[in-house]
Amino acid sequence: MYAEYGLFISGKWSEATSGATIQVDSPVTENSIGDMPAAEIEDTNRAIEAAERGLKIWRKTAAFDRADALHAIADELKLRTEDAKQMISTETGKPLVQAGREWGLVVDQFRWYAEEARRIYGRLVESRVPGGRFEVAREPVGVVAAFTAWNFPAALIARKVAPALAAGCSIIVRPSSQTPGTAMIIFDCLQAGRLPAGVVNLITGSTPQTYDPIMAAKSVRKVSLTGSTWVGQKMIRDSADTVKKVSMELGGNAPMIVYDDADLDAVLDAAVPTKFSNCGQVCVTADRIFVHDELHDAFVDGFVKRAEALVIGDGLKDHVQMGPLINARSLETALGNIEAAVAKGAVLHTGGRRPAHLNTGHFLEPTVLSNIADDDAVFADENFAPIAAITSFATDDEALERANNSDMGLAAYAFTSSPERARRAVSELKSGMIGINSFALAAAEAPFGGSNFSGLGREGGTEGIEDYLDTKLAQIVF
Repeated sequence: MYAEYGLFISGKWSEATSGATIQVDSPVTENSIGDMPAAEIEDTNRAIEAAERGLKIWRKTAAFDRADALHAIADELKLRTEDAKQMISTETGKPLVQAGREWGLVVDQFRWYAEEARRIYGRLVESRVPGGRFEVAREPVGVVAAFTAWNFPAALIARKVAPALAAGCSIIVRPSSQTPGTAMIIFDCLQAGRLPAGVVNLITGSTPQTYDPIMAAKSVRKVSLTGSTWVGQKMIRDSADTVKKVSMELGGNAPMIVYDDADLDAVLDAAVPTKFSNCGQVCVTADRIFVHDELHDAFVDGFVKRAEALVIGDGLKDHVQMGPLINARSLETALGNIEAAVAKGAVLHTGGRRPAHLNTGHFLEPTVLSNIADDDAVFADENFAPIAAITSFATDDEALERANNSDMGLAAYAFTSSPERARRAVSELKSGMIGINSFALAAAEAPFGGSNFSGLGREGGTEGIEDYLDTKLAQIVF
């Protein structure tokens, strides 16, 4: 499947120098999808050197020309939608409908940052020196390295590549080893922008051969990660030696508060498909669901009914609504967390096991638990699985206090018909993003990111280009 692509360095596809490969397996069949190149240190260094050369040209390219290139890339991305949907679903198992939505976000990112490229503003400031003025300019930070996760293998790359190109940076992308083909299709589309050789580079392979050389390279001035908190912590430490700029979209443990004045059916109709989208493997999904005492039982019943109606299976097949977990380890962890919660007194209403009709693949039935303790692993940690963990609360103060009892701060949600409650939730919930009566947080025009242990910086919106720019001050006197 990957043979026609490979590594992309200095404008060309190639194998790894050694010819070594790594097998990529399907989460649906557990069989091999194909073999991706396993880059050597030599390959990674070639990519770094290519990015250095590409940067010298691209940073001097006019903003309007960069914008035209991004629009051309967006046009090509749109033309390749069907190919991309198939690849995303094959590698992750997610349903084609969800893969299509993700690819739409990719196109949007390039459209948005094509326009942002034209709007990188500086400013003039009056100087205290007679006849002088301060000139504040924004310049590309330099060579960028991006490390992305498998759960949204296309959108996460676009969130980094599009603003980097708009800012005038060159970039090296190291995607997840579980979803290299999606990255390869994106890079094939990038050629429509007629970018100078070396401006965009793709490497795949093991951490020692790819990550380590990048982090050691002084010429790589910024790294961007979408991944777990512990990986982000390591990357921040490793960045210190060469004082790289970092932006991190890390783990989540989102609370969801359902007040007693919420529209129950509307909440359930939105919450169930959102919770089980991508088999629960979404960083902003609601992991901790707090429901007011008066609605709790009806909420649980409605959640169970809707969860049991979901169609589970291979995402490439029509009508499937939920695919598998990404690998066997994720499935084992989820089953262990469910078992531990039940042992401590949680009530298992549905799910908690592999589907009887699916003999292969990393599938788990949509699972609903109630009577959850706040320190249960399915509640206190990011479970990254199709597990709805529900508990009750009595007062608004209690709900907000318990919702904020986490080191994470990526997303949070509240459902209410009260403007006063809504404003209080926005004000008091400790999170980088908050949805009120809505789960829709990811959009090209909106800044995406968290606080505390959930990350640094923002992707999307006008803010998303900031981390790819340096500020330069000049005092000019005549």
